Amino acid sequence: MNRVITVGLDGSRESLDAAAWAAREAVRRGLTLQLLHATDGPRSRTGLPELDVSADRLTGALSRAVVGLSYAHPALELHARHITGPPVPALVEAATEAEELILGSRGFSGFAAFMVGSVALGVASRAERPVVLVRAGELPEDAHEPDAEEASSRTTPYRPVVLGLDLTQPSDDLLSYAFGAAASRNAPLEVVHAWTLPPLSTYIPAITVTADTTDLETDTRQALTATLQPWQRKFPDTPVTEHLVYGHAGHTLLKASLGASLVVIGRRLPGARLGRVAHSVIRHVACPAVVVPHV
Repeated sequence: MNRVITVGLDGSRESLDAAAWAAREAVRRGLTLQLLHATDGPRSRTGLPELDVSADRLTGALSRAVVGLSYAHPALELHARHITGPPVPALVEAATEAEELILGSRGFSGFAAFMVGSVALGVASRAERPVVLVRAGELPEDAHEPDAEEASSRTTPYRPVVLGLDLTQPSDDLLSYAFGAAASRNAPLEVVHAWTLPPLSTYIPAITVTADTTDLETDTRQALTATLQPWQRKFPDTPVTEHLVYGHAGHTLLKASLGASLVVIGRRLPGARLGRVAHSVIRHVACPAVVVPHV
């Protein structure tokens, strides 16, 4: 069976931009792309104009996306599929058969079907495969470094991949995805771990990071290095930078993502919902973000 990347398509601007991103991802990795449209309504004509016009518009959007992507990427193996059912469970089920599922999102202020807080958030919090959320307006050059004149370019090297790593949950699935994403782009990997003082410190007024915390910081840095070493041996051509930052993980990841091509974060299985850090990243980072479920 061919390895597949699946993208949810609803005809909106953000889902079309996500499909374009997914096509580039599929070409780079040599995978098949599947365009998937899930709807609650019947596929057959109902005789009700208000329903049939909407169905025709979505069918037309799916067909136009197939034609446009086939023209842009002649070597891409591309399939289109329509399924009936509520979008969230349908997309969660579709994700089980894919390498990853890509969805479009307008972010915090969006009001379309795939906005964060609706279908995209529901799928990202339930899927058992990686879910990539792509902002509306994402362009190919956004993933690349600017050229010598600081102009946008599609031919310059990729921007770094950023991994948010919790050292209490250093999953192999999460690390494998992040290193693989960086390697497929020939991009550096920046691993970010945010640390704070133990909870008892919240009861101590005006506490600051001093030499008293040196041992804790040193132990944390050593743990980060030890966690990454086996993966650096597996991916010797991928430059890795470790960022150990004192502060809250959400804010730290948002800063690290400003010049990134992709941000990778994890979600615990089974059954764990998206945490506060994941919500912050999904809502606010400007680059595509992927949620990798892991045990």
